[in-house]
Amino acid sequence: MDLRQLNYFMEIARHSSFSKASQHLHLSQPTLSKVIKNLEEELGVPLFDRSTRRIQLTDTGQVLKEQGHLILKTFDNLKTALTDVIQMRKGKFSLGLPPVIGASFFPKIIAQFHEFYPQIEIELVEEGGKLIEQHLLDGELDLGVVVLPVDEEKFEVVPLVNRELMLIVPPAHRLTQQTDVSLHALRDERFILFRKGFALHDRVREACIRSGYEPKIVYESTQWDFIGEMVAAGLGISMLPETICMKNDPTQITAVRMTEPKVHWDLAIIRNKNHYHSHAARAWIMFVCESFMGMKHLSPK
Repeated sequence: MDLRQLNYFMEIARHSSFSKASQHLHLSQPTLSKVIKNLEEELGVPLFDRSTRRIQLTDTGQVLKEQGHLILKTFDNLKTALTDVIQMRKGKFSLGLPPVIGASFFPKIIAQFHEFYPQIEIELVEEGGKLIEQHLLDGELDLGVVVLPVDEEKFEVVPLVNRELMLIVPPAHRLTQQTDVSLHALRDERFILFRKGFALHDRVREACIRSGYEPKIVYESTQWDFIGEMVAAGLGISMLPETICMKNDPTQITAVRMTEPKVHWDLAIIRNKNHYHSHAARAWIMFVCESFMGMKHLSPK
């Protein structure tokens, strides 16, 4: 039995007449009779009592009518639910977001997204960029926001914004009066970085190595604000994105711009090329891209 047969049966049951049902369905009566006859043969029971002038449901026909209402209602609900998802009124996706990136841009974006799509749920997972990449490959996340570069053979990349890291030092540090500092000038400094597994850890370390030295990493953390507090306490120096440096207390921490070689902090949304991407996830990507375009228009030149 398929939905077409069930609809035809329900129409006949509603009118108690093959002729009226055929008129409503815009179908010839012989064709309709053949469809119902095939259905009765398939089920192995008669559905209508044709012995009287006005056809009546048999007991099995009555059961099919009662259950048919439920089946058709469920199917209508399914179509409505699918339409809601396709039109992005409902849905859910998981998003990997490193703490430093989340703190830089995303609280307001997430709030605005919920205003536009109140019934789309976002499952946030805070991890370092390297772990987010692995979770995407394992199918444990739908989307991730990370620092580039990534393996573009494995991931679809949607670039968002290009930024630079700035040096942060305590107020009494020898470099606080400098307008800019070269990476080479930091070879004897004690570094406080994000822990391994965070893209910024690798980015700073690799930049130092290219400048001719291995940085002396004395502390690692997963939280940008704790890194700032350790720098303020004189335990070492660090590098953080411009957006994070603006959140620090300038009386406790001094931010200095880096000269060549600059350490870039380029953000992108990434997703596994080999996995299905829901309508909700696609809505998020479009919304975030539009939000970052607005930021670019508003940012000072």
